[in-house]
Amino acid sequence: MNRTTGFLMHELYLWHDTGSAALWYPSGLKAQPGEHAENAETKRRFRNLLEVAGLHEKLIHIKPRPATREEILRVHTPDYVDGIAAMSAGRGGDAGEATPFGHGGYEIALLAAGGVIAMVDAVVEGTVDNGYALVRPPGHHAEPDIGRGFCIFGNIGVAIHHARHVHGVERAAVVDWDVHHGNGTERIFYEDPNVLSISIHQDNWYPADSGHLHRTGEGAGKGYNINVPLPPGSGRDAYVQTFERVVAPALRRFKPQLIVVASGFDASIYDPLGRMMVTSSTYRELTRIMLDLADELTAGKLVLSHEGGYSAAYVPYCGLAVMEELSGLTTDVDDMFAPFIDVCGGHGLYAHQDDAIGRSAALAEAIPQA
Repeated sequence: MNRTTGFLMHELYLWHDTGSAALWYPSGLKAQPGEHAENAETKRRFRNLLEVAGLHEKLIHIKPRPATREEILRVHTPDYVDGIAAMSAGRGGDAGEATPFGHGGYEIALLAAGGVIAMVDAVVEGTVDNGYALVRPPGHHAEPDIGRGFCIFGNIGVAIHHARHVHGVERAAVVDWDVHHGNGTERIFYEDPNVLSISIHQDNWYPADSGHLHRTGEGAGKGYNINVPLPPGSGRDAYVQTFERVVAPALRRFKPQLIVVASGFDASIYDPLGRMMVTSSTYRELTRIMLDLADELTAGKLVLSHEGGYSAAYVPYCGLAVMEELSGLTTDVDDMFAPFIDVCGGHGLYAHQDDAIGRSAALAEAIPQA
Protein backbone atom coordinates (compact mmCIF):
# COMPACT_ATOMS: atom_id res chain seq x y z
CA MET A 1 0.00 0.00 0.00
CA ASN A 2 1.52 3.33 -1.07
CA ARG A 3 1.12 6.17 1.42
CA THR A 4 2.04 9.83 1.33
CA THR A 5 4.90 10.00 3.79
CA GLY A 6 6.46 13.18 5.08
CA PHE A 7 10.15 13.62 5.76
CA LEU A 8 11.71 16.48 7.68
CA MET A 9 15.33 17.46 8.17
CA HIS A 10 17.36 20.67 8.28
CA GLU A 11 21.07 21.29 7.77
CA LEU A 12 21.29 23.11 11.10
CA TYR A 13 20.44 19.87 12.90
CA LEU A 14 23.81 18.59 11.69
CA TRP A 15 25.53 21.72 13.02
CA HIS A 16 24.45 21.04 16.62
CA ASP A 17 27.83 20.93 18.37
CA THR A 18 28.34 18.34 21.10
CA GLY A 19 32.10 18.87 21.11
CA SER A 20 34.80 16.26 21.60
CA ALA A 21 34.51 13.42 24.08
CA ALA A 22 35.58 9.95 25.05
CA LEU A 23 32.35 8.37 23.77
CA TRP A 24 30.27 10.77 25.84
CA TYR A 25 32.51 11.75 28.76
CA PRO A 26 34.10 15.20 28.30
CA SER A 27 37.68 14.98 27.12
CA GLY A 28 40.46 16.15 29.42
CA LEU A 29 43.67 15.09 31.05
CA LYS A 30 42.34 11.58 31.64
CA ALA A 31 40.18 11.21 28.53
CA GLN A 32 41.70 11.68 25.08
CA PRO A 33 39.59 13.90 22.81
CA GLY A 34 37.55 12.03 20.24
CA GLU A 35 34.23 12.18 18.44
CA HIS A 36 31.19 12.52 20.70
CA ALA A 37 28.79 9.58 20.40
CA GLU A 38 25.90 11.95 19.66
CA ASN A 39 27.25 13.49 16.48
CA ALA A 40 25.84 14.43 13.10
CA GLU A 41 27.11 11.46 11.13
CA THR A 42 24.36 8.90 11.86
CA LYS A 43 21.67 11.39 10.87
CA ARG A 44 23.57 12.53 7.79
CA ARG A 45 24.13 8.95 6.63
CA PHE A 46 20.47 8.08 7.24
CA ARG A 47 19.37 10.91 4.98
CA ASN A 48 22.09 10.14 2.41
CA LEU A 49 21.06 6.49 2.10
CA LEU A 50 17.48 7.58 1.41
CA GLU A 51 18.79 9.64 -1.50
CA VAL A 52 21.06 6.91 -2.85
CA ALA A 53 18.18 4.42 -2.63
CA GLY A 54 15.94 6.78 -4.64
CA LEU A 55 13.38 7.11 -1.84
CA HIS A 56 14.20 10.63 -0.69
CA GLU A 57 12.72 12.23 -3.83
CA LYS A 58 9.48 10.29 -3.43
CA LEU A 59 8.76 11.61 0.05
CA ILE A 60 6.83 14.78 0.87
CA HIS A 61 9.34 17.22 2.34
CA ILE A 62 8.06 19.17 5.32
CA LYS A 63 9.85 22.36 6.31
CA PRO A 64 10.65 22.83 10.00
CA ARG A 65 10.23 26.10 11.85
CA PRO A 66 11.51 27.11 15.28
CA ALA A 67 9.27 26.43 18.22
CA THR A 68 8.25 29.61 20.01
CA ARG A 69 9.15 30.34 23.60
CA GLU A 70 5.46 29.99 24.49
CA GLU A 71 5.38 26.50 22.95
CA ILE A 72 8.51 25.42 24.83
CA LEU A 73 7.13 26.79 28.11
CA ARG A 74 4.18 24.39 27.88
CA VAL A 75 6.74 21.76 28.88
CA HIS A 76 9.80 23.46 30.36
CA THR A 77 10.33 25.93 33.20
CA PRO A 78 11.24 29.56 32.42
CA ASP A 79 14.48 29.36 34.42
CA TYR A 80 15.62 26.31 32.47
CA VAL A 81 14.80 27.85 29.08
CA ASP A 82 16.48 31.13 30.01
CA GLY A 83 19.59 29.25 31.16
CA ILE A 84 19.89 27.41 27.85
CA ALA A 85 19.45 30.66 25.92
CA ALA A 86 22.10 32.43 27.99
CA MET A 87 24.69 29.67 27.57
CA SER A 88 23.89 29.43 23.87
CA ALA A 89 24.54 33.15 23.39
CA GLY A 90 28.05 32.56 24.68
CA ARG A 91 30.22 29.55 23.93
CA GLY A 92 27.60 27.00 24.96
CA GLY A 93 27.55 24.72 27.96
CA ASP A 94 25.71 21.71 29.32
CA ALA A 95 21.94 21.53 29.67
CA GLY A 96 22.27 19.47 32.84
CA GLU A 97 23.46 15.88 32.58
CA ALA A 98 25.61 14.74 29.66
CA THR A 99 23.99 17.26 27.32
CA PRO A 100 26.71 19.52 25.91
CA PHE A 101 25.99 22.10 23.23
CA GLY A 102 27.84 24.90 21.53
CA HIS A 103 27.07 28.46 20.49
CA GLY A 104 23.63 28.59 18.88
CA GLY A 105 22.50 25.36 20.53
CA TYR A 106 19.36 27.06 21.86
CA GLU A 107 18.23 28.09 18.39
CA ILE A 108 18.94 24.63 16.94
CA ALA A 109 17.04 22.98 19.79
CA LEU A 110 14.08 25.28 19.09
CA LEU A 111 14.23 24.20 15.45
CA ALA A 112 14.26 20.52 16.49
CA ALA A 113 11.16 20.91 18.68
CA GLY A 114 9.53 23.00 15.97
CA GLY A 115 10.38 20.33 13.42
CA VAL A 116 8.31 17.77 15.32
CA ILE A 117 5.51 20.34 15.62
CA ALA A 118 5.62 20.86 11.84
CA MET A 119 5.37 17.13 11.20
CA VAL A 120 2.48 16.78 13.64
CA ASP A 121 0.74 19.65 11.83
CA ALA A 122 1.27 17.93 8.46
CA VAL A 123 -0.13 14.62 9.69
CA VAL A 124 -3.07 15.99 11.67
CA GLU A 125 -4.06 18.36 8.88
CA GLY A 126 -3.84 15.57 6.27
CA THR A 127 -0.99 17.00 4.21
CA VAL A 128 0.65 13.58 4.57
CA ASP A 129 -0.56 10.22 5.85
CA ASN A 130 2.40 9.77 8.19
CA GLY A 131 5.83 11.26 8.64
CA TYR A 132 9.36 11.04 10.01
CA ALA A 133 11.05 14.04 11.66
CA LEU A 134 14.81 13.49 11.50
CA VAL A 135 15.59 16.10 14.14
CA ARG A 136 18.61 16.79 16.31
CA PRO A 137 19.19 17.28 19.22
CA PRO A 138 16.95 14.45 20.41
CA GLY A 139 14.37 15.01 23.13
CA HIS A 140 13.01 12.05 25.08
CA HIS A 141 15.37 12.42 28.07
CA ALA A 142 14.77 16.16 28.57
CA GLU A 143 12.77 16.91 31.72
CA PRO A 144 10.94 20.18 32.45
CA ASP A 145 13.84 21.65 34.40
CA ILE A 146 16.93 19.76 33.22
CA GLY A 147 18.45 18.39 30.03
CA ARG A 148 19.70 14.82 30.14
CA GLY A 149 21.22 12.25 27.82
CA PHE A 150 21.97 14.60 24.89
CA CYS A 151 18.40 16.02 24.96
CA ILE A 152 17.70 19.73 25.49
CA PHE A 153 13.96 20.14 24.91
CA GLY A 154 11.26 17.48 25.04
CA ASN A 155 10.49 17.58 21.31
CA ILE A 156 7.62 15.10 21.44
CA GLY A 157 6.14 16.59 24.60
CA VAL A 158 6.17 20.06 23.07
CA ALA A 159 4.56 18.76 19.85
CA ILE A 160 1.80 16.88 21.68
CA HIS A 161 0.92 19.96 23.73
CA HIS A 162 0.79 21.88 20.45
CA ALA A 163 -1.53 19.26 18.94
CA ARG A 164 -3.85 19.58 21.92
CA HIS A 165 -3.75 23.38 22.00
CA VAL A 166 -4.03 24.06 18.25
CA HIS A 167 -5.74 21.01 16.76
CA GLY A 168 -7.94 19.93 19.65
CA VAL A 169 -6.34 16.48 19.91
CA GLU A 170 -7.73 15.13 23.17
CA ARG A 171 -5.91 11.80 23.46
CA ALA A 172 -2.38 11.11 22.25
CA ALA A 173 -0.02 8.17 22.73
CA VAL A 174 3.78 7.98 22.74
CA VAL A 175 5.50 4.70 21.92
CA ASP A 176 9.23 4.88 22.62
CA TRP A 177 11.41 2.13 21.12
CA ASP A 178 14.73 3.83 21.91
CA VAL A 179 17.02 1.53 23.93
CA HIS A 180 17.10 4.04 26.79
CA HIS A 181 14.15 4.85 29.03
CA GLY A 182 12.04 7.81 27.90
CA ASN A 183 12.26 9.47 31.30
CA GLY A 184 11.56 12.95 29.99
CA THR A 185 8.33 12.00 28.26
CA GLU A 186 7.34 10.04 31.35
CA ARG A 187 7.84 13.01 33.63
CA ILE A 188 6.10 15.48 31.32
CA PHE A 189 2.90 13.41 31.17
CA TYR A 190 3.12 11.49 34.46
CA GLU A 191 -0.08 12.98 35.89
CA ASP A 192 -1.91 13.32 32.58
CA PRO A 193 -4.69 10.80 31.79
CA ASN A 194 -4.96 12.03 28.21
CA VAL A 195 -1.48 10.97 27.10
CA LEU A 196 -0.49 7.31 27.19
CA SER A 197 3.28 6.88 27.43
CA ILE A 198 4.86 3.50 26.65
CA SER A 199 8.63 3.08 26.85
CA ILE A 200 10.34 -0.12 25.67
CA HIS A 201 13.94 -0.02 26.84
CA GLN A 202 16.89 -2.00 28.14
CA ASP A 203 16.34 -2.70 31.82
CA ASN A 204 18.13 -0.28 34.18
CA TRP A 205 20.41 1.16 31.50
CA TYR A 206 19.96 4.92 31.18
CA PRO A 207 19.01 6.81 33.18
CA ALA A 208 20.06 4.63 36.09
CA ASP A 209 17.26 3.53 38.42
CA SER A 210 14.66 4.63 35.88
CA GLY A 211 11.97 3.01 33.78
CA HIS A 212 10.67 0.56 36.37
CA LEU A 213 7.39 -1.33 36.16
CA HIS A 214 5.93 0.33 39.24
CA ARG A 215 6.23 3.77 37.64
CA THR A 216 2.71 3.85 36.19
CA GLY A 217 1.70 7.47 36.70
CA GLU A 218 0.27 9.55 39.53
CA GLY A 219 -3.04 11.18 40.34
CA ALA A 220 -5.34 11.35 37.33
CA GLY A 221 -2.52 9.88 35.24
CA LYS A 222 -2.28 6.68 37.26
CA GLY A 223 -2.14 3.72 34.90
CA TYR A 224 -1.32 5.73 31.78
CA ASN A 225 2.46 5.27 31.94
CA ILE A 226 3.77 1.83 30.95
CA ASN A 227 7.39 0.77 31.12
CA VAL A 228 8.67 -2.37 29.42
CA PRO A 229 12.18 -2.94 30.82
CA LEU A 230 13.55 -5.71 28.60
CA PRO A 231 16.61 -7.74 29.60
CA PRO A 232 19.88 -6.97 27.80
CA GLY A 233 20.31 -9.12 24.70
CA SER A 234 16.67 -8.96 23.62
CA GLY A 235 16.19 -9.38 19.89
CA ARG A 236 13.53 -9.80 17.24
CA ASP A 237 10.97 -12.01 18.98
CA ALA A 238 11.15 -10.14 22.29
CA TYR A 239 10.46 -6.83 20.56
CA VAL A 240 7.71 -8.15 18.30
CA GLN A 241 6.05 -9.89 21.25
CA THR A 242 6.25 -6.65 23.24
CA PHE A 243 4.41 -4.77 20.52
CA GLU A 244 1.80 -7.49 20.08
CA ARG A 245 1.20 -8.17 23.79
CA VAL A 246 1.77 -4.75 25.37
CA VAL A 247 1.70 -1.91 22.85
CA ALA A 248 -1.24 -3.08 20.73
CA PRO A 249 -3.60 -3.94 23.62
CA ALA A 250 -2.72 -0.72 25.45
CA LEU A 251 -3.40 1.45 22.41
CA ARG A 252 -6.64 -0.36 21.63
CA ARG A 253 -7.91 0.26 25.16
CA PHE A 254 -6.74 3.89 25.24
CA LYS A 255 -7.93 4.78 21.70
CA PRO A 256 -5.63 7.72 20.90
CA GLN A 257 -6.32 10.25 18.17
CA LEU A 258 -2.60 10.66 17.43
CA ILE A 259 0.36 8.28 17.86
CA VAL A 260 3.94 9.50 18.10
CA VAL A 261 6.88 7.08 18.06
CA ALA A 262 10.14 8.08 19.73
CA SER A 263 12.32 6.44 17.12
CA GLY A 264 15.76 5.61 18.46
CA PHE A 265 17.87 3.07 16.58
CA ASP A 266 20.18 2.38 19.52
CA ALA A 267 18.53 -0.97 20.28
CA SER A 268 20.25 -2.20 17.13
CA ILE A 269 22.69 -5.08 17.26
CA TYR A 270 25.65 -2.82 16.38
CA ASP A 271 24.98 0.15 18.65
CA PRO A 272 27.78 1.20 21.02
CA LEU A 273 25.38 2.64 23.64
CA GLY A 274 23.02 -0.32 23.95
CA ARG A 275 23.16 -4.06 24.46
CA MET A 276 20.20 -5.25 22.40
CA MET A 277 19.97 -7.25 19.15
CA VAL A 278 17.39 -5.45 17.03
CA THR A 279 17.95 -5.54 13.26
CA SER A 280 16.59 -3.46 10.39
CA SER A 281 14.08 -6.21 9.60
CA THR A 282 12.79 -5.98 13.17
CA TYR A 283 12.38 -2.21 12.93
CA ARG A 284 10.49 -2.80 9.68
CA GLU A 285 8.13 -5.20 11.47
CA LEU A 286 7.59 -2.83 14.40
CA THR A 287 6.76 -0.06 11.93
CA ARG A 288 4.23 -2.32 10.19
CA ILE A 289 2.56 -3.02 13.53
CA MET A 290 2.41 0.70 14.32
CA LEU A 291 0.95 1.49 10.89
CA ASP A 292 -1.77 -1.10 11.35
CA LEU A 293 -2.62 0.29 14.78
CA ALA A 294 -2.64 3.86 13.48
CA ASP A 295 -4.96 2.84 10.62
CA GLU A 296 -7.27 1.10 13.08
CA LEU A 297 -7.33 3.78 15.78
CA THR A 298 -6.34 7.20 14.41
CA ALA A 299 -7.20 7.16 10.69
CA GLY A 300 -3.50 6.67 10.09
CA LYS A 301 -2.16 9.61 12.12
CA LEU A 302 1.36 8.40 12.90
CA VAL A 303 4.44 10.57 13.49
CA LEU A 304 7.97 9.31 14.15
CA SER A 305 10.48 11.61 15.84
CA HIS A 306 14.16 10.68 15.74
CA GLU A 307 15.93 10.03 19.04
CA GLY A 308 19.11 7.96 19.54
CA GLY A 309 21.15 5.60 17.40
CA TYR A 310 24.94 5.76 17.38
CA SER A 311 26.22 3.24 14.84
CA ALA A 312 27.10 5.31 11.79
CA ALA A 313 27.36 2.15 9.69
CA TYR A 314 24.04 0.58 10.70
CA VAL A 315 21.58 3.36 11.59
CA PRO A 316 21.02 4.19 7.87
CA TYR A 317 19.76 0.68 7.12
CA CYS A 318 17.41 0.73 10.10
CA GLY A 319 16.14 4.12 8.97
CA LEU A 320 15.68 2.99 5.36
CA ALA A 321 13.64 -0.03 6.50
CA VAL A 322 11.35 2.21 8.53
CA MET A 323 10.92 4.71 5.69
CA GLU A 324 10.17 1.98 3.15
CA GLU A 325 7.51 0.56 5.45
CA LEU A 326 6.00 3.97 6.23
CA SER A 327 5.72 4.88 2.55
CA GLY A 328 4.88 1.46 1.15
CA LEU A 329 7.70 1.94 -1.35
CA THR A 330 10.60 -0.47 -1.77
CA THR A 331 14.06 0.21 -3.13
CA ASP A 332 16.80 -1.99 -4.49
CA VAL A 333 19.10 -1.21 -1.55
CA ASP A 334 19.31 -4.17 0.82
CA ASP A 335 20.70 -4.28 4.34
CA MET A 336 24.16 -5.67 3.61
CA PHE A 337 24.47 -6.86 7.20
CA ALA A 338 21.27 -8.92 7.09
CA PRO A 339 22.81 -12.22 5.89
CA PHE A 340 24.95 -12.26 9.04
CA ILE A 341 22.74 -10.80 11.75
CA ASP A 342 19.27 -12.06 10.83
CA VAL A 343 20.45 -15.65 11.22
CA CYS A 344 22.61 -15.24 14.32
CA GLY A 345 21.58 -16.51 17.73
CA GLY A 346 19.57 -14.51 20.21
CA HIS A 347 16.50 -13.59 18.15
CA GLY A 348 14.19 -16.11 19.77
CA LEU A 349 12.04 -15.40 22.81
CA TYR A 350 13.70 -16.62 26.00
CA ALA A 351 11.94 -17.37 29.27
CA HIS A 352 13.31 -14.36 31.15
CA GLN A 353 12.26 -12.06 28.31
CA ASP A 354 8.80 -13.63 28.15
CA ASP A 355 8.42 -13.07 31.90
CA ALA A 356 9.37 -9.40 31.61
CA ILE A 357 6.91 -8.85 28.76
CA GLY A 358 4.17 -10.60 30.70
CA ARG A 359 4.51 -8.24 33.64
CA SER A 360 4.16 -5.21 31.39
CA ALA A 361 1.27 -6.84 29.50
CA ALA A 362 -0.68 -6.91 32.76
CA LEU A 363 -0.33 -3.12 32.96
CA ALA A 364 -1.67 -2.75 29.42
CA GLU A 365 -4.74 -4.81 30.25
CA ALA A 366 -5.39 -2.58 33.29
CA ILE A 367 -5.82 0.59 31.25
CA PRO A 368 -9.45 1.75 31.47
CA GLN A 369 -11.36 1.11 28.26
CA ALA A 370 -11.93 4.41 26.48
